[in-house]
Amino acid sequence: MITEDAAPNADPRRWATLGIVLTSVLIAALDATVLNVAIPTILEEFDTTLTALQWVITGYTLTFAALLIIGGRLSDIFGPRRMFVIGAALFGIGSFIASISSGVPELVLGEAVIEGMGASLMLPATMGILSTTFTGRERGMAFGAWGGTMGAAAAFGPLLGGFLTTNYSWRWAFRINVIVVPFAIVGALLFMRKVATSGRRERIDVPGSLLIATGMLLLVFSISEGAEYGWFRPTQDLVVGGTVLWPAGAPVSIVVVTAVVAVALLVGFVALERWKERRDRDPLFEFSQLRILTFRYGLSTLVLMAMGQISFLFVLSVFLQEGLRLSAVETGLWLVPSGLFIIVGSQVGARLTRRIDTTFVVRSGLLLEATGLGVVAWAVDPSASFLHLLPGLALFGIGVGFAASQLTNVVLSGISPERSGAASGANTTVRMIGSSLGIAVISTLLTTFTQRATSSDPATVAAAGARPALVFGTVVVAVGTVVSLLIPRLGSPDDVDDDLRRVEQESEAIAETYAVQ
Repeated sequence: MITEDAAPNADPRRWATLGIVLTSVLIAALDATVLNVAIPTILEEFDTTLTALQWVITGYTLTFAALLIIGGRLSDIFGPRRMFVIGAALFGIGSFIASISSGVPELVLGEAVIEGMGASLMLPATMGILSTTFTGRERGMAFGAWGGTMGAAAAFGPLLGGFLTTNYSWRWAFRINVIVVPFAIVGALLFMRKVATSGRRERIDVPGSLLIATGMLLLVFSISEGAEYGWFRPTQDLVVGGTVLWPAGAPVSIVVVTAVVAVALLVGFVALERWKERRDRDPLFEFSQLRILTFRYGLSTLVLMAMGQISFLFVLSVFLQEGLRLSAVETGLWLVPSGLFIIVGSQVGARLTRRIDTTFVVRSGLLLEATGLGVVAWAVDPSASFLHLLPGLALFGIGVGFAASQLTNVVLSGISPERSGAASGANTTVRMIGSSLGIAVISTLLTTFTQRATSSDPATVAAAGARPALVFGTVVVAVGTVVSLLIPRLGSPDDVDDDLRRVEQESEAIAETYAVQ
């Protein structure tokens, strides 16, 4: 069915494609949160330790973050549909292994390694598919649905995990993927159009891939595990697979070592990619794209937004369960309104871009997010009720719906379609780095202020730690709002399509200038 907003040559199968993409994004995003509430059950069933089990969830994040830009570049070279199918297949295989696992090693292999690899191929491909399938106003709506799905998955993940664990089994978190993935693959082959690649044989940047994968893995580990293993002095042994890799008696924390090595590797990656780009040797990531202001300042805004957003779910979940003594399912139910408002906000935001500047929608969303976080920080109290938190949940959810969905549209607006895969990988990588940074700071604030609390009442202690962490999130998102003012006016999605040829010409001119330098 062709809508009045659709281009005359619009793909008639685009809505089926959108449904497949959103379903795949949903299961990939849910996997990052759905198992958190099942940890106590898995601990008992496998008779293992929390230290061993944490590598299931941490490993998924590490693998996912380390390979995102590589997955995006492979999408550029071999086509997004092909990489989507391969990524979905790996995701399904990993889910099957995890669903039948009898111990932590199999669970780590299935969830952390194979699923993480699949997700790193699948998610960048979905953005490339949307970029090439939709045009004009419909592209804004498609990206709005993509961002809304990501946000809703984060909100509904704990609720779904709690429901499955309580009423069925935590294994159903993986069995659902095993059921959905084959339909997604068949649907992709039937409905997604095959996008033509550049036509020339491009080489895979193996040295760059190794540098970025290892560097990102160590960077995300350093940021996310600093509170666990000590920022400067080791607080406990680093144990993997029953082997102590770094003892607590070492003179310096493993985090210091991994952070230094990560920075060295990433600096080497930047130098290598700039050298390859100047000589037109198929770099993994083209740093000249950062001269495109929508891309540069869009990513800068995104990292701040991600830092602030993570404070909402992370802190509020801890406060509700540790302070108000709610169960995992009850906590998920309290957070449901935020997920619903994210869905509503993403669709309303996409419709607003038909009439007003897209960047204005993003800025409005960030402002609503910051306000919502501030309201929640004010409402966090030992006597807090659902109704006290509801206004903040609503403001935050609508803000995420406005900002998160359309910010992706802004970031990719100036990127040519044949380079959208690597740019999409960078977009998601920056989002994950922001979340990891946010968790690192928030964990420190929670621990510090909770330990300083003098009360013996759990709710009072939890509120004492939650409030400053939420204030931190408020401030960071507010700073992101200020940074977003640097993003050039984007206009409506119709304007973006009219300007794409001009942007591509400017990008080519930038690349030529860069090559001469």
